Amino acid sequence: MKERETTGMEPILEIRNMSKAFGGIKAITNFDLQVNQGSLVGIIGPNGAGKTTLYNLVTGFYRADSGEVWFNKENITSLKPYQIVNKGIARTFQLADLFKEMTVMENVMVSRFCNRAKQKNVDGEKPWVTAMAYLEEVGLEERFNEKVKNLSFGELRLLDIARAMATQPDVLLLDEPFSGLDNEDVEILSKAIKDMHTKGQTMVIIEHRLKDLLKLVEWVVAIVFGEKIDEGTPSDIMNNPKVVSAYLGERSK
Repeated sequence: MKERETTGMEPILEIRNMSKAFGGIKAITNFDLQVNQGSLVGIIGPNGAGKTTLYNLVTGFYRADSGEVWFNKENITSLKPYQIVNKGIARTFQLADLFKEMTVMENVMVSRFCNRAKQKNVDGEKPWVTAMAYLEEVGLEERFNEKVKNLSFGELRLLDIARAMATQPDVLLLDEPFSGLDNEDVEILSKAIKDMHTKGQTMVIIEHRLKDLLKLVEWVVAIVFGEKIDEGTPSDIMNNPKVVSAYLGERSK
């Protein structure tokens, strides 16, 4: 496996020896991860591997049994979700929980009222102005006045990302962003992710659709039953027999 290029890079997010069990079932076991500033990392694993549980631990929705989360050299393990957002970590969800009776614009504007966004808005720019900028990032600017309940599934995914980005995070965690999308929507979303990364956004993506994910990310972490089995470049990971076995099963002899 190739060594990760770290020269000139600073870790912005670190998970240290994290473990979590539910009723005796180990969901995450002794998990370590380092995300460098400006990187685009993918996390892969079959259903039940613990990927979303990992996000819930990082963002304060679950409490770890052991281990720590460090962000910008600060221990944030015990913080609540809203406090973590204000520190600079935002996330999306597998099932976007949006305000369906509100407009697309209003949904993004809600995020602009978090403490972090207000503190960063030093020039006093109106919330709807910056909200529109984030809608433009994901290609939803023409739908700004549409009720969320009228959006397609793909548009809901894009809006969830715009809403998370509106908190102005240092790190954006995307949970299965391509799930349920057709090829056209995948292309739109992939372009939005690429554009954000080009501008310096640090991102971590959980995804089942490997073909689409591996076109985007620079580094891949593979987990099975809550344990990291390998990490490396996309080509290294997909040539690892353990990863192939986790997805496809053991080959017949």
